[in-house]
Amino acid sequence: MTHTAPSPVQTLNTTLGFVRIVDIKPEGQATLEFQAGPHMCHSGGVVQGGFVTGWIDAAMAHAAMAMAGPDVVPMSLELKVSFFAPARPGLVTAKAWVERRGRSTCFFEGQLLDASGKVLAKASSTLMLADKTRVEQASSKAVADTQ
Repeated sequence: MTHTAPSPVQTLNTTLGFVRIVDIKPEGQATLEFQAGPHMCHSGGVVQGGFVTGWIDAAMAHAAMAMAGPDVVPMSLELKVSFFAPARPGLVTAKAWVERRGRSTCFFEGQLLDASGKVLAKASSTLMLADKTRVEQASSKAVADTQ
């Protein structure tokens, strides 16, 4: 029996508690659902802020890929998150949309909502739309250099 290791995307999705893509629109919008678990929490049953940031960031990346197409990798240049209320274990929804699109640099916004629709956090991001082939080549070279 041959065992195939999960891809980095599968592993990342598992770590983030990815549930499903709710909606994707080519004009640069995405809505994703995640399951926040107790293992993601620190004191008081509050989800650690890195997960909240990751969920919104993932939605913004999906919105960018929907807008720019499969030959582009969105690379974060800047990411700012404001936390309004604690995220707790349960289903959360990350929504993202493009605010302004440039040729290679775009500005996205997003938010995280709990199951009742309460906004828990908002984020803004500056993304560079990088050529996928160049990113993959650089990644392959970096891996080869470490071996």
